[in-house]
Amino acid sequence: MTDSATERDRFTLHPTPLAGVMEVEFQPIADERGTFVRLFERDRFAQTDLFPKGPVHINLATTLEAGTVRGLHWQDQADGTLGEAKLVTCVAGRVFDVAVDLRPDSPTRFEHHSLELSARRPRALLIPPGVAHGMQALEDSSMLLYLHAAEFVPDLERGARADDPRLSIRWPLPVRNLSERDRGHPLVEEG
Repeated sequence: MTDSATERDRFTLHPTPLAGVMEVEFQPIADERGTFVRLFERDRFAQTDLFPKGPVHINLATTLEAGTVRGLHWQDQADGTLGEAKLVTCVAGRVFDVAVDLRPDSPTRFEHHSLELSARRPRALLIPPGVAHGMQALEDSSMLLYLHAAEFVPDLERGARADDPRLSIRWPLPVRNLSERDRGHPLVEEG
């Protein structure tokens, strides 16, 4: 599994309408045993300026029931600047993944980009600082792997409501199982 052509082209970064948000298309290496996918490469992601130190921590989230929504979340920096890029990929099941631009001076503020992430189609969403992330499980027991570019600081975490009319996100399934915290986030105009 070390073909030199595939070594150079492990993944491709595709821009989206939201500045800095990218879809990452992985190029699996396959043989009779299965597949191998490289999810992160420091030198390739350095060109995005989002992971200057590589991943600071990695999380795995399992969502048990289809229709469950998590988010919308992002984290500010202690000095008030925007902080924490994320690389999100699905390792089991299927999810509807959403990035919402909440950067104060962005021309696409309040717009979102969504795509389906699936364990059967290896790709990811690269989310820059100031862009909120949310997801809806499309299958039971769906799992997301998150690579974070900054330490998690609970006091700096921010959230917006998944049903905020200003954001107009069309979740593919009826929304269910929102956490009490996610139900209590302010509308973006209030926050």
